[in-house]
Amino acid sequence: MASKTADLDLNCLTIAELEAIAHDKMDKQTRDYYNEGADSGSTLRENLSAYAKYRIRPRVLRDVSALDPSIEIFGHKNSSPFGVAPTAMQCLAHPDGEIGTANACRDAGIAMGLSSFATKTLEEVAEVSGANPNVLQLYLFESREHSIKLIKRAKKAGYKAVFLTVDTPFLGRRNLELRNQFKLPPHFKVANFAQDEEPALQDEVVDGEEKTPKRSDSSGPSKPGRVENGKWVSPSGPVTFHSHAPNPTLNWERDIAWLKEVCKPEMEVWVKGIATGEDALLAVHHGVDGVVVSNHGGRQLNGALATLDALPEVVEAVQGKIPVHVDGGVRHGTDIFKALALGADFVWVGRPTLWGLAYKGEEGVKLMLKILSDEFRLCMGLAGVMNVKEITKDYLAKIDKSGFVSKL
Repeated sequence: MASKTADLDLNCLTIAELEAIAHDKMDKQTRDYYNEGADSGSTLRENLSAYAKYRIRPRVLRDVSALDPSIEIFGHKNSSPFGVAPTAMQCLAHPDGEIGTANACRDAGIAMGLSSFATKTLEEVAEVSGANPNVLQLYLFESREHSIKLIKRAKKAGYKAVFLTVDTPFLGRRNLELRNQFKLPPHFKVANFAQDEEPALQDEVVDGEEKTPKRSDSSGPSKPGRVENGKWVSPSGPVTFHSHAPNPTLNWERDIAWLKEVCKPEMEVWVKGIATGEDALLAVHHGVDGVVVSNHGGRQLNGALATLDALPEVVEAVQGKIPVHVDGGVRHGTDIFKALALGADFVWVGRPTLWGLAYKGEEGVKLMLKILSDEFRLCMGLAGVMNVKEITKDYLAKIDKSGFVSKL
């Protein structure tokens, strides 16, 4: 079950060690941008500490000699029940960037999410991914033409789903980012929107129907959305994360129906950023294909629930009608086991990918995937579980504030 010494990187045996190595390899601007949470960072920390409130209840004498950690997702046999979450601007960590991540995911048989604000195009990532599934994380811009073009390209490239990020009506306050005046260095591009930096005719689609092309608003400087004379003014200029990603106009009734019409049948529509049972029920009501319990890595509303703490409420609300995924704070294979035991169907891993890139590029991401996969497989065996479907809350106990342990 344990890895042979020859298969290990003895300089980096854990995700914690990977984080420490990456800390020294990243420049300060990049490190602060990737690792910071909003405001005091309490939600970021609680995403991590939430896992420590649970203990595993192992079963014995169960013959786990042929255990199977794989799981099916988007019609693909994923080698472990986790994927690489979409994280922006990966070339900041290493020149391999998203291409290195995609290569590593393909070789490991692990699904990959791609950020809209990647430093490699979605087509480049799809080409190296081959049959390995990709999902596109989407910010639905107020200027729909940008999002429509991206969706069309993702369809053509074979992406399996769109993960609509819904926890960003405004950007959380990230103080180090503000102090550093963070901007993407000029030798990098937000690749999926690079072609929009010059004025051009764009296709416009309204309610799923193509209309007369109109001229893009991408000329001039980028301006974020703002209130002027008591009225909301939409962002303008070339697409940047800080100017266009926040969208306070999104709502369930209008935008989910529109997105489903534009994406389907080629791509599923998921909602990423669900944190309550009430919104989970709305997601089911509006017919999305799945939800991701997420608080944006603790980068948006500080003081919000840790994702692991929000997970059971969401699972209870959907009653198995749609799959529930979760991200945030995963640093060990046992964390993946605990999330599955609490009802998650799949787990997404974010920052460790960036640390892997900073360490050794593509090889560093492969190392990260191997560490988590090995840890999860070992956890299954030691807990007495033969396949992922057997992982339930019966395998967990929770520690309360007084230190007492109770079964779930």
